[in-house]
Amino acid sequence: MNGHCMRVGIIGTGWIAEKAAITLEGLAGCECHAVGSRSKEKADVFAARWGIPKAYGSYSELLADEDVDLVYVGTPHSHHYEVTKEAILAGKACLVEKAFMANHAQALEIVALARQRGVFLAEAIWTRYQPAVNMVRGLLDCGTIGIPRLVTATLGYSMGDKPRIMRPDLCGGALLDLGVYALNFVRMFFPEDIRSMDCQCVKSTTGMDLTNAITLVLENGVLCNLQSSAACVGDNIGVIAGTEGNLIIDNINNPQTITVNGPDRTYIETIHVPQQTTGYEYEFLACRRALLEGLTEAVEMPLDETLLIMEMMDSLRRKMGVHYPMDVF
Repeated sequence: MNGHCMRVGIIGTGWIAEKAAITLEGLAGCECHAVGSRSKEKADVFAARWGIPKAYGSYSELLADEDVDLVYVGTPHSHHYEVTKEAILAGKACLVEKAFMANHAQALEIVALARQRGVFLAEAIWTRYQPAVNMVRGLLDCGTIGIPRLVTATLGYSMGDKPRIMRPDLCGGALLDLGVYALNFVRMFFPEDIRSMDCQCVKSTTGMDLTNAITLVLENGVLCNLQSSAACVGDNIGVIAGTEGNLIIDNINNPQTITVNGPDRTYIETIHVPQQTTGYEYEFLACRRALLEGLTEAVEMPLDETLLIMEMMDSLRRKMGVHYPMDVF
């Protein structure tokens, strides 16, 4: 890196790439150095809008830029594999938007390549990096709600017939786009082995899961009921219920408040998370810390955890009968 400033190259020019660009504006220790698109015109427009010094009309050109310290892969998850592989082969540290890859086989190959080459790699599942994670963990560790017994989490958006939801070749459906947050909501607080996993779904006419329900039973006896939907407006609330009370997280996709209730649902307090820019700043700062420390993965989201989540989603899609062209199962 140039001193302690991490120079980021954004791959893609969609709305999620815009959010990354907004985040990097004025973020201490980070700057958006370049953007790459398959269209030079789109790259130029994006760069001009967000004041980015360099714009490239191909991903390969951005990856060849020696000044790029971290590549942020902000394309649809159906297109993560090829560009991430090329980036790692070019020796570029990568932060890859969720869902990490289309399936576990792709994820396994990419992680193995990064580890073999000693290149930094992390999944940009933004909730894993946010302050709310340690805040909730602290409440659980000190026994605020007693012994946890039940987790419920819902994430739903009415997304219409967007191609990235409806098309198998774009890895459509609710699971990889939304359900991944519900699975991570469980795993970042309860990393115990999974005793059983079941699911149901309602499919689109194209065979993608529009709405799904997942049940997990963990080895510690915690039962988890999770729902995600691309067809309705959900409450997006997460609840961790224990023998002495519960924690209500207002939004599993971007927590802002944690409400603590005691026995008989008696209200105790509402805890507010620190004010954020976009919420993405925490993942970029985590990558910067890791690069400065010479790490090859993020402490907040270890690669083995990314692989486990991908494996879980493969298993769930097999149960649902949801298939993508790039699947090997």
